[in-house]
Amino acid sequence: MVTLHLSHESANLKRSVIRDLLSVASAPDIISLAGGLPASEYLPIEQYQECLDTVLKREGSRILQYSPQYAPLRAWIAEYMVKRGVTCTPSEVIITNGAQQGLAILSRLLLDPGDPAVIEQITFTGIQQVTVGRGAAVITVPTDLETGVDLDALEKAFQRQPRLAILIPDFHNPLGVSLSLEKRQRIAELSARYEVPVIEDDPYSALRFEGTPLPPIKCYDEEGTIFYLGSFSKMLAPAVRLGWIVAPTDLIPRITALRESFDLESSILTQTAVYEFLAHGWMDEHLRTFNAANLVRRNALINALQQHFGGEVRWTEPEGGLFMWVTFPETVNTWEVFDQAVKQKVVYVPGGAFAVEGGYTNTMRLNFSNARPEIIQEAISRLATVIQATPELL
Repeated sequence: MVTLHLSHESANLKRSVIRDLLSVASAPDIISLAGGLPASEYLPIEQYQECLDTVLKREGSRILQYSPQYAPLRAWIAEYMVKRGVTCTPSEVIITNGAQQGLAILSRLLLDPGDPAVIEQITFTGIQQVTVGRGAAVITVPTDLETGVDLDALEKAFQRQPRLAILIPDFHNPLGVSLSLEKRQRIAELSARYEVPVIEDDPYSALRFEGTPLPPIKCYDEEGTIFYLGSFSKMLAPAVRLGWIVAPTDLIPRITALRESFDLESSILTQTAVYEFLAHGWMDEHLRTFNAANLVRRNALINALQQHFGGEVRWTEPEGGLFMWVTFPETVNTWEVFDQAVKQKVVYVPGGAFAVEGGYTNTMRLNFSNARPEIIQEAISRLATVIQATPELL
């Protein structure tokens, strides 16, 4: 058999551990606190079906052809960003197939293999894929579990002149923490001072169920060094696979060429149907319903952790999003416990899956949005049974 020469990127790129775990989590008798899924019962099936029907009847076969990016949707996104305090026009918006594609595009815009790139020590696996996976010389910075990324460490990293930094401002995946207002302002200032582009990966900010909404880092961008990523996949439904980039106008042609090199364009049918949903004004009510349910479920998770683990375990208490970060005593190895948890029909994501440089073996990420409160209670009960069955673990 012929041995093929493969690219460096394909050799460095690793499949997301979460995707592998989801194959276990999808079994019908498993309670999953692993994947970042919204509750199926709150997905707007009938409304979205109406939007699809309307678009197909109105546009006919044209809507099933190739087509440029849908201008009304770009205009809606620009207006949405302006309402959040960002100076933005439709010409600064590029539609993508989800925020992950936006990460991949901007990585290729700003980063060559071997270049330095700044990411958090604990971060979403998709961010690792577009940096570590592309052969970047990664510089990691710690994250405070109350206020977000450590700014002293970030400034030291910026002094090394990296080609980009990627930060998650709201309801961090996997930590659940959000950047404080002061840190958002300072990050924009540091980005401009050291001329380091910052990619603001913000798929979760619309999922706030508590507290006061905070402006994006992009609000404080005076030099065009902040690139913003948003996503309808989290706001509306994962299967729409639709997101957007906000970037300086002079870079849009380059971003467009990179976008086309991936898959030419996003489905015009999906773009138009999503816009129809937005034009009806259904998004606000959908988010109110979804976020209210998530608040109840987050509280159920906190209560279950308090009941079964008390002071032995620490966790973040996010004001939105989908995830909570749980830290056990050092004697607990969540990788090793995982197989026993599966036998008890409950799954989670070991925190080490998000650790860029390894470690954090006593942590896990729990999703609270995709299980009813009584199911969350049962899941934590089963997890406690597994961990407490071995006394030396706690």
